[in-house]
Amino acid sequence: MKIRLTHTPYIANKIALDLVNSGFIELDSTLEHLIEVARSVLDKSVHEEDSLDEEVREILENKIDEIEFFRADERQLFWLVKREIALSKNIPLNKEDRYNHISHAILNQMKEEELFYFDVSENVLKNTIYKAISNYAKTYESLEEIVEEKIKGYKRRILPGSEEYDIIFEKLYEEELRKRGFL
Repeated sequence: MKIRLTHTPYIANKIALDLVNSGFIELDSTLEHLIEVARSVLDKSVHEEDSLDEEVREILENKIDEIEFFRADERQLFWLVKREIALSKNIPLNKEDRYNHISHAILNQMKEEELFYFDVSENVLKNTIYKAISNYAKTYESLEEIVEEKIKGYKRRILPGSEEYDIIFEKLYEEELRKRGFL
């Protein structure tokens, strides 16, 4: 799953809760500060990938005549160009590598700000962060389906994409996340 900006508050919350509940750390700050640091790193990562996508789109737009002439598959070309640029900028695209990279960045930022004390290996903490991200990604799709089914079950029809739908979706989604310990 590609992490989107709308997901970062939930993932950051899960990371902070998992760290605090792990028993591996002694908090020297607030839970809110842990969440803030995790969200900041996640947001930066999302913006980094979004700008990479934008750069690729610009390159392909400038070559649109050649792409049409050779009848190239634009989706495939997008990924080929994205992979090359990501490689040159040292941005991991593989899901596991990306989550690992983000986990290291979050842990490093939290250590730099001295938000907690710990007496376990850093790898244990990094793995806790990684699992929080990974578990969210696995849970996201099933929750999305559950929420959509609940909305379909409403007596009156609510149009997907409408403001009302988005508000109800967000409320039900947060409710499902709360049930699963993400909030």
